Amino acid sequence: MQITSRRKKYSRFALITAATPLVFLFLLFHLSAFGVELAGNIVLEGRYFPDKPQYPAQQEHNASVVLEPELYHAFTGGSSVLLKSFVRLDSNVDERTHWDIREASFIYPTDDWELQVGISKVFWGATEFVHLVDIINQTDSVEDFTGEEKLGQPMLHLTVPQKQGMIEAFVLPWFRERTFPGEKDRLRSDPIIDTNLSQYESAAEQSHLDFALRYSHTFSNADLGLYHFNGTSREPNLLLGGDMRHPVLFPSYHQIGQTGLDVQMAAGDWLLKGEALYRTGQGRSFAAAVCGFEYTFYGIYESGADLGIIGEYVFDDRADKSLTVVNNDVIGGFRLALNDAAGTEILAGLMKDVEFSTYMFSVEADRRFGEHLKLHMEALFLFDAAEQDAVLPFEQDSQLTVELQYFF
Repeated sequence: MQITSRRKKYSRFALITAATPLVFLFLLFHLSAFGVELAGNIVLEGRYFPDKPQYPAQQEHNASVVLEPELYHAFTGGSSVLLKSFVRLDSNVDERTHWDIREASFIYPTDDWELQVGISKVFWGATEFVHLVDIINQTDSVEDFTGEEKLGQPMLHLTVPQKQGMIEAFVLPWFRERTFPGEKDRLRSDPIIDTNLSQYESAAEQSHLDFALRYSHTFSNADLGLYHFNGTSREPNLLLGGDMRHPVLFPSYHQIGQTGLDVQMAAGDWLLKGEALYRTGQGRSFAAAVCGFEYTFYGIYESGADLGIIGEYVFDDRADKSLTVVNNDVIGGFRLALNDAAGTEILAGLMKDVEFSTYMFSVEADRRFGEHLKLHMEALFLFDAAEQDAVLPFEQDSQLTVELQYFF
């Protein structure tokens, strides 16, 4: 196996991304007469960290503004175009100030199939806290170290509906590298990850053509998805580089084959969920799985509120050689929906590593105020991080995040 390495170049995708503000201005001011719809949201965000930074360059707290505009236009005949961009301006001018094209696609539907061309986002998964099988889009780790936030992915996406499901085929012509927090950011690794030193197993590097094929089927009380992916792993190995005085980690992207399965089944008040994958080509072959349940108490205490009890278990047979922070963990949590006019919801979970002493508690809450305003709050607390655990560099990064979102 040969690994190629290079200093990052100003890629074709970077050229496209750099033109995004100009594209939006052009569309907004010159295409409004043709029925272009403008929507999106503006977010004011503050993050408070109760503990002092663990590393000297890190900021103690930070505030930011997020802009997520969306342009949509439907043509006569059913085809449409969609453009979504993401821009964050942060008081920390390191990697957390960034922007991306989340979607920029043309959709052409027919009676028998639909073709989507451009940059888009695709989500696969069934469980609540961990999404093992979600592989099409790259993770935006600057936004969220849990892997929930994704970058836009250039693709050709063909969908062929079936009687009770669908077949989907993907051609992915440009690979997106994972983003990582910078030296001044909280929730960063130690040493920091230098993406300028990224390596690739394929000589084509980011130009390697990736492919995926997925079949999904809906039964009377269950949804099932099965796929196979062949291409560049979205999950890089992190290798040690630099020198003795300034060590760094750098990503190494391998070619993989991955088969994944996700299933969700309703049984009365129970919702059973599971995801599993088998991967070859990135070191030794391995399997990973997450299974869980959600049991809902409807109309608790004769109110209109619903309370769901959630349990999940995650297993990765790479054990401590896993590239993720969740590889042998039990998760318990709840979801409370008040079902009021404001859409008030709370989701909380406690994750316990089976092998180590580490605990991780997260909670998020949402409430609307009128038609345009929404308050979103998140909290993340880390306890007793073990020295062998991958979350050790984050042990002083427990945080409270408050967002005021305006939708237009």
